[in-house]
Amino acid sequence: MTERKTKICLISPTENLAKRARALITRQGMNIRVEVADLESAVSLAKRLSEQDDYLFISRRGTRDLLCKSLNIHVVNIPSEASDYIPAIQQLRNEQGLIAFFSFEEEISNELRTICYLLNLRMRHYCFSDSLSCQSAVQRAIADGAVWGLGGVVSERFAKMYGLPYIRVESSDASILHALETAMQLYTAQQENARQQEQLQIQLERYQNILDYTHDAIIAVDETGRISVTNQIAEQMLRPARPPFAGRLIEDVLANTQLTSVLKSGEAEIGQMMNIHGTLVSTNRVPIRVGGKIKGVVATFQDIKTLQKAERNIRIKLHEKGLIAKYCFSDILGHSPAIVEAKRLSEKYADSNLTVMLYGETGTGKEMFAQSIHNASPRRKGPFVAINCTALNRNLLESELFGYADSSFTGARKGGKAGLFETAHGGTIFLDEIGELPLEFQAPLLRVLQEKEVRRVGDDTVIPVDIRVVAATNRNLLQLVEAGKFRMDLYYRLNVLSVVVPPLRNREEDYQEIAGRIYDRLMPERSKEEEQAFFNILRRCQDYPWPGNVRELNNLVERVSLLLHQGVPEKEVFQAFYNEWQKEEILLPEEKQVETAGAIIDREAVLTALRRNGGNASRTAKELGISRSTLYRRLK
Repeated sequence: MTERKTKICLISPTENLAKRARALITRQGMNIRVEVADLESAVSLAKRLSEQDDYLFISRRGTRDLLCKSLNIHVVNIPSEASDYIPAIQQLRNEQGLIAFFSFEEEISNELRTICYLLNLRMRHYCFSDSLSCQSAVQRAIADGAVWGLGGVVSERFAKMYGLPYIRVESSDASILHALETAMQLYTAQQENARQQEQLQIQLERYQNILDYTHDAIIAVDETGRISVTNQIAEQMLRPARPPFAGRLIEDVLANTQLTSVLKSGEAEIGQMMNIHGTLVSTNRVPIRVGGKIKGVVATFQDIKTLQKAERNIRIKLHEKGLIAKYCFSDILGHSPAIVEAKRLSEKYADSNLTVMLYGETGTGKEMFAQSIHNASPRRKGPFVAINCTALNRNLLESELFGYADSSFTGARKGGKAGLFETAHGGTIFLDEIGELPLEFQAPLLRVLQEKEVRRVGDDTVIPVDIRVVAATNRNLLQLVEAGKFRMDLYYRLNVLSVVVPPLRNREEDYQEIAGRIYDRLMPERSKEEEQAFFNILRRCQDYPWPGNVRELNNLVERVSLLLHQGVPEKEVFQAFYNEWQKEEILLPEEKQVETAGAIIDREAVLTALRRNGGNASRTAKELGISRSTLYRRLK
């Protein structure tokens, strides 16, 4: 199968930059086209490529601004950094004359000015917007007494014309790589969004036609004439043909329907009379158009009331865009006191509209709790929007969370775009890893939580949102507040209701039950010998502290079950994992993760509890709220 090419093109003003960009693209395994073009020819090149396909472009600032202005397209900028100028400045550090810095409609940074000041370099900045103004800028610099010029390829041409010694400043590999990665992320997001939008538009058009034209029974076919949708009344009408009908050619089920003729003509046929098994009916046949192409036909028959109800439910589903919570409290396994208490509190909080804060180590199942809270709340029919605060691109974070207005930046979608808070309207928004949210985005988030309204990027209008917030972290937020990395007012706004999701080492009674459920799902077909070996190994893991929690347990079950299924002896399987565990240096999770689950127990407290329980390790561990394996490590 031929790999689909990515429609991204880097337009370089120099062969040197193009060569370095190609090396980086090859090293990163990217699929990005590189072309060399000067300022004037870049426009014609981009126009030609855009006419062939929907390209995303990358270039330096001057070319980028010209492309945006001339073609009204989005171009990812290769940023200009102060570090780009260091090699040139090193060559001129002993120069006593005036040095002219040329740039395209861009102020040079204070950092660069500071470097020149510290090196006692006399410098002056000359800004230009096109070739003509660049020529004037070079002439002004020479008139001002400049003895050297620094900048890009446009000003280099005029510097050579007028005899001004010149050093071309090239973008660093770090700047090029940053632009390449940004372009790949943006392109991937655009392609996925376009695919989802097309699918949603097809569904919306189909059901909009149902709303507008139907009387009762419904039959929809796709662009090949095969049945894609029928309702119960239509299935009754199609008898004596037998279901299932989906995927069958309409002519094989209802010979005189005329839907294929509408597929060919693209013209709606309203109020047509036809005979179906001796019954005279009135039918509407309406084509589904998406992007000017016929994607199918809907045929409708009688009774609008049933279809109004169906259309209303369909719109709800389309609005949610698949943003649903699939887990309930019954999916959270275990009967240990720690997990029972966590579930009890979460179920109690579910009916409230207040913010819930979930504390727990990585891999404990915090998102399962968040989804369960949503599904047990009055908002269960609304969307569930999950956001991982570490996964969002920092450059796109604000527009993703709050949306953006029409033409708020180059490449913005026409009409703007709703952010994730708007998408969660009427439902729940889950802010995972909230402790990793950059400080500059915490104030806008606090404003949303307080005012229950959002303002899109580039817009003055506020949009009210009805959302319930559930957040989660594996960090100690109070420590982040003290370190100045998390706003105190946001902490108190989030920490209204809190639940500690316990680590697996504090749920000794649960890990075998959870592992057994995972094993049943992975290996429904297994021999009795495999099953016995699996549970033997599981029992021998009783004192393992599970630093990766349920996620690590899931990984172990997958690996053990596969090896046993492949015929590896039980002893060898366990020995391999035992050796691996012995090599690990496991930092006590109580000391590195969520301290809200309980203070670290000191030596004297352990010894006192041990004496009180007559040396019984199990009773001592239970009293202290830790596992036996943790107790043994404390005693050592």
